[in-house]
Amino acid sequence: MVVVIRPTGTKVPDIRKGDTVVAIVGRDTGKSGVVERVVRNQQGWAKTKSRGGGSWKNAGPLSEVAVVVTGLNISKRHTKPRQSTSATDRMPKVQAGGILEIAQPLSLSKVMIVCPECKEPTRIGHELLASGERVRTCKRGHRLEVKS
Repeated sequence: MVVVIRPTGTKVPDIRKGDTVVAIVGRDTGKSGVVERVVRNQQGWAKTKSRGGGSWKNAGPLSEVAVVVTGLNISKRHTKPRQSTSATDRMPKVQAGGILEIAQPLSLSKVMIVCPECKEPTRIGHELLASGERVRTCKRGHRLEVKS
């Protein structure tokens, strides 16, 4: 028996830090922003939603992937002014209170990447180059990575 092993590239994440994305559902539908960070569920356990109460199930580590996007899914946090003192300070420092606007994680399924060439939201395809490297492509045929 002969086993043929084909060379394949490594898995390329669909959405990365620095990509421009647009929200496709929710209150921010149609707004776009840049991905600040990608939040992954490292444990691989997800809470299920069921009628009698949720339970934990073993899910894949990429099942609960979310992204934090500038200007999207903003929540407001009201903070009190607080004093912080240390041993070397003569006068206590006062942290100002107020309303903080914080970008919350948004599920990966609720955003689409914007192609830099067509300037439209698109699905992501993968292309295998002759060198064996996999690159992300727009479904209209444009490459999402720019080699410099």
